[in-house]
Amino acid sequence: MATVELRFSALPEHVRTARLVAAAVARRAGVDESVLDEVRLAVGEACSRAVGLHQRGGIGGAVRVALIDQEKRFLIEVEDEAGLDTVPTAAGSAEGIDPDEDTLGLAVLTGLVEDLEVTSGTGGGLIRMSWPVSVDALAV
Repeated sequence: MATVELRFSALPEHVRTARLVAAAVARRAGVDESVLDEVRLAVGEACSRAVGLHQRGGIGGAVRVALIDQEKRFLIEVEDEAGLDTVPTAAGSAEGIDPDEDTLGLAVLTGLVEDLEVTSGTGGGLIRMSWPVSVDALAV
């Protein structure tokens, strides 16, 4: 199981780099070409969400992206350092954060990724996504 890990400052200009690296690693891992746009869009959405949570919460930490080539799946984890107090709720209790914006981002991810898991805790949040690896690519 090979892993590529990116850590970047929570700035919007780094999201594009994360998308490009994720697509390149996914292609090398054997993710079908027809799915690469979904991978690219999902990573962009997850990273944009993490950057937004950091910026709105005034958090200076890094966003971590792990690209994991498993035997039959390609797994991507996007982790932020924003605690539960920066994640918007339906009531909008997190100061200055629009819950509709976060809900829309998660809805986009749900539409793009069949295997999606979103968790949040006091130390930060984690979005875990995976896609199948092509059987033909495994034989090469």
